[in-house]
Amino acid sequence: MTHDAEIASLLSAITASRPQSTQRTKLLRSLLENVVTLAEQDPDTLDLKIAETALAELVEAFEVFAPYRAKPKVTIFGSARTASDHPLYSLTKQFAAAMAAIDWMIITGAGPGIMAAGIEGAGRENSFGVNIRLPFEQGANEFIASDVKLVEMRYFFTRKVALTKESKAFAIFPGGYGTLDECFELLTLLQTGKAVPAPVVLIDTPDGHYWKDWLEFITGSVISEGYVSALDHRFFTLATDVEDAQRAITSFYRNYHSVRMVGPRLVLRMHKGPNPVQLDEIRSRFSHFVTEGSIEEIDATGPERSSNDEVDLARIAFNFDRRSYGDIRDLITTINTWSD
Repeated sequence: MTHDAEIASLLSAITASRPQSTQRTKLLRSLLENVVTLAEQDPDTLDLKIAETALAELVEAFEVFAPYRAKPKVTIFGSARTASDHPLYSLTKQFAAAMAAIDWMIITGAGPGIMAAGIEGAGRENSFGVNIRLPFEQGANEFIASDVKLVEMRYFFTRKVALTKESKAFAIFPGGYGTLDECFELLTLLQTGKAVPAPVVLIDTPDGHYWKDWLEFITGSVISEGYVSALDHRFFTLATDVEDAQRAITSFYRNYHSVRMVGPRLVLRMHKGPNPVQLDEIRSRFSHFVTEGSIEEIDATGPERSSNDEVDLARIAFNFDRRSYGDIRDLITTINTWSD
């Protein structure tokens, strides 16, 4: 790096009024170094535009969401073509209203159809809109237009980050290629551990067949052929009414709270820890994905304490094989029975 001194000087100026931890300082330095490296490569102008726009869009999204980090959020995916008089539109409105009533916020695209229904149901004050600029669609829908919680984006990949990063749950209604793309990418992130565990609810009307047909394809042509594990079925739930959909989300967090990797160990945090019998049970049932040692009940780790990361919660930890994420869902289900 030929500009080390300049980068160090700029980093010092940035952090002078706002001291940073060692980890954050390293991350900021890496960001600056990557900008300089990109400039030194003399890239194509289009490459520069992509990099600049992507970073700018993420920065804007982070800023919009920052004041609401403490509020739980559910992302709604679904078709932009759903008419306002369609039963799915009404079902989406009812679901969004029900989640807002228990103090959850809604994240969805800012377009028409299911996106508009979600924002209309939850209310502008409880909603975020993450819009994608398309040449054949108008701007944001009337329910979120000009709101401070509206983010406009050019790229689908940055929009997906904004739609998924902040959410603790996902509700997916029937839709086209875009909806299926969002659904499959979300399931892939959960399957590979690139997203933290979260409930995914596939919602349709009682007489609808969209997700039933989808599940038949997944079971008959994907799972049966060994393209994914049968355990991956645990990453989603089907629902045909608001109550079941809401229950699938809230029950996921009945006792389980969150997860964090600390070195090779997976730390699962919860409101109520296991008693000795329960601890022995999970050691017996889930030892197959523990690479070394056993499942242990622990206090907050050093990294968690240094970042004040949910230090008062109960937690268990184990050396994880980083493959068996379907089994982690089963473990979370077991953890949630401890609150009974």
